Amino acid sequence: MFGWEFPPHILGGLGTASYGLTKGMWECGDMDITFVIPKPFGDEEKGFANIIGASQVPVAWRDVSRDYVESRIGKLMDPDMYFRLRDHIYADFNYMRTNDLGCIEFSGRYPDNLLEEINNYSIMAGVVARTLDFDIIHSHDWLTYPAGIHAKQVTGKPLVIHVHATDFDRSRGNVNPTVFNIERDGMTHADHIITVSNLTRQTVIEKYGIDPAKVTTVHNAVEPLSPELLAVEVSKPKEKVVTFLGRITMQKGPEYFVEAAAKVLKNHHNVRFVMAGSGDMMDKMITLAAERGIADRFHFPGFQKGKQVYEMLKASDVYVMPSVSEPFGISPLEAMQMGVPSIISKQSGCAEILSNVIKTDYWDIDAMADAIYSIISYPAMHKQLKEDGLAEVNRITWDKAGAKVIDIYRNVLKNY
Repeated sequence: MFGWEFPPHILGGLGTASYGLTKGMWECGDMDITFVIPKPFGDEEKGFANIIGASQVPVAWRDVSRDYVESRIGKLMDPDMYFRLRDHIYADFNYMRTNDLGCIEFSGRYPDNLLEEINNYSIMAGVVARTLDFDIIHSHDWLTYPAGIHAKQVTGKPLVIHVHATDFDRSRGNVNPTVFNIERDGMTHADHIITVSNLTRQTVIEKYGIDPAKVTTVHNAVEPLSPELLAVEVSKPKEKVVTFLGRITMQKGPEYFVEAAAKVLKNHHNVRFVMAGSGDMMDKMITLAAERGIADRFHFPGFQKGKQVYEMLKASDVYVMPSVSEPFGISPLEAMQMGVPSIISKQSGCAEILSNVIKTDYWDIDAMADAIYSIISYPAMHKQLKEDGLAEVNRITWDKAGAKVIDIYRNVLKNY
C-alpha cells in the first residue's frame, strides 16, 4: 500500500481511513501488508502493517556502515531493510537532492512543492517495488497514484487505487487540470478502482470516463473507541454547544454553518457555536460571524487532534457537517460514537449509510437551523438520536470494509 498519512500524524480523514482499513483487513487474517508513507515519526502503531518511510528508502548508493544506518534511522526502520532496498536502486539519482544515506527527504505534509514530492515519491516506489515480494499494489488517493503506476510497470503486478476524494470535491468544480490528469492517469492504469461512496463512484464514471464495471464502492467505517476516550472528562458549559469540526475550506461549507447559527441565535440565545479546525477560509468565517453580530457566541479553537477531538465532541450537544461535496465524511460517525446527535448534508457519502441522523441540503440554512433548534429544544429527540445513532454506528466496522476489499483483490488476481 502507498499512502500519504498515517496516525497519529494526520491532517485529515485520509490518514484515519487508511489506518482503519489496513487494520480491518489485517483482522480478516492471512494478510501481510506493507504500508509506505512519505515520512514516519516512529510512534505509528505496529503489528498489523509493516511501515516503510519514503524518507528512509535510498535512491542513490552510499557506502555506509550498519552502525551508522542504525544511528540515523534505527527508530524508524530496520537497518537490514535499508541495505535490502539499497541493492535495488535502479538508476543513478545522485543528481537529486539526497541526504547522507542517499534518501530523498519528504515533509510528510502538503507543502508548496507538493507535485515535486509526488514525483519523488514515485521514484522511491520503484526501489520498494523491486525489493519486496507482494501480490497486489494498492494506492490511496491521487498523491500516490504515480507511485502505484510505477510499481505496476516495474513488477507487472495488478494495481488497485482507492479514491478517497476527487478534485471535483475539493474545488467545488473548479478543477486543477494537473491534479485531474494525475487522477485520470491513476484510474486508467488501475486494474480496479475502490471509491468511498456511490457519490464518488458516479463522479469517477461520469467525470473521468471510467467503465462502471471497474469501479466498486466500499464505504468507510470507524474504529471502536477505547474506554479511555469514551470516558473523557470535560467541563460542560451551561449553554447548549453546536460543533463544526473539519477543515475550514470551501469543500466543507463552513459559511452555511455560520449562517444557520445566526438564524438559531435569533430565537435561542442560550447556545454556543464552535468551528474547530483550520483552513484557508478561517479568517473569512471569523469576519462573517462578526458581520452577523454573533461573534460573542462563536468559538474558533483551531486544529484539534487525537484526544482533543473527543473532548470537544463530549462537550457538544449537536454535531453539524454541512459539506458541499463530501466523498464520505468520517467525522459524523465519530460524533455518533460519543453520543452526539448529528446533522449532515445530503451531499455527503456517509448519508448513504446513516439513518439515525438528520440530513439537509448543504445550502438549506433554514432546514439546518430548524434541525439544530429542534435537537437542542426537545430532550426526547436528542435522546432518540443519541441512542439510535450509537447503536447504528457501532455496527459500521472496518473489518467488514476490509473483507470487501479482500474480495476485490481476489477477483483482480483471478482475472489478471
